Amino acid sequence: MSTIYEVSKLAGVSSATVSRVLNGSDKVRPKTREKVLAAMRELDYRPNSMAQSLATNRSNCVGVIVPVFYGPFYGETLGAIESELRAAGKHVIITTGERSLASERAGIEFLLSRGCDALIVRLDSMTDQELLELAGREEAPFVVLDRRVPGLENRCLLLDNELGGYQAARFVLERGHRRIAYISGPMWKDDATARLNGHRRALQEFGAPFDEALLHEGNFEEDSGSAGMKRFLDTGRPFTAVICANDEMAAGAFGVARERNLSVPDEISIMGFDNVFFSRYFRPQLSTVNNPIRDMGRMAARWILKEVYGQEDLEIQFHFEPELVERNSVADLGSE
Repeated sequence: MSTIYEVSKLAGVSSATVSRVLNGSDKVRPKTREKVLAAMRELDYRPNSMAQSLATNRSNCVGVIVPVFYGPFYGETLGAIESELRAAGKHVIITTGERSLASERAGIEFLLSRGCDALIVRLDSMTDQELLELAGREEAPFVVLDRRVPGLENRCLLLDNELGGYQAARFVLERGHRRIAYISGPMWKDDATARLNGHRRALQEFGAPFDEALLHEGNFEEDSGSAGMKRFLDTGRPFTAVICANDEMAAGAFGVARERNLSVPDEISIMGFDNVFFSRYFRPQLSTVNNPIRDMGRMAARWILKEVYGQEDLEIQFHFEPELVERNSVADLGSE
């Protein structure tokens, strides 16, 4: 196995220069960097990660905690984070918070115990105060996905969920629907509340009623979309459209419509939120609101690369806007 000294000899530079190249330092001229990299390739040199960690006090690992692994939403987020960090020579350690306070606390401590240089967190249960306290600890800086924590605004990446809820409802209302059912996420979550607030705002603008009997609180999972649609249909209360606070619940609503032999959108219209990959494979394709989760994942990774690893040339976007995606699952009723 070749050594750093053999690389330095072949490249005609000092071992300190090779170390700077390995550590991603910007204090190496491009021509010199390429000579070192060429020597490493020729010698098939593989740096000793443990030795690097001891020398730089860095593990080159970033911890990521999300509520769950299953489902397309967090899969896309994690994929974007991992891709961005791997391109910069960093690796990720991933765990879940399982939507419980105890699991989130344990997950954070697990990642810190593994020597992660920084954390990317998407947390449901830990309080703002706990996150402020975590920010005061020295183990690892962190960036927060899709949550505003007062006092930590410079490390929170946020989607305008209220605007997204408004866009979804306005799209349905503009097509003549006035009797609209709504399947929300869990109302203790800020994103679910904001989307419902946007929905209510659009209804008010159009003078359409908000029917509490046509509101079902789901959990952002497919089975709660199924439960909501069944409940609406079983009440016998008239409605022409169902707006779901995410695409997974829309999938559940779609399934029940098929079970009841209801044609989408001819007999019932369905609207989603998130624009996860499977939404375009519905038949008909699902109209939804794009949630730029991959962009947010990339920006979280770039925040780490800039704030922790010193890559100063990176621009960070903190606020993201949703965008309507018009497909074929909402019928145009014309004016009523």
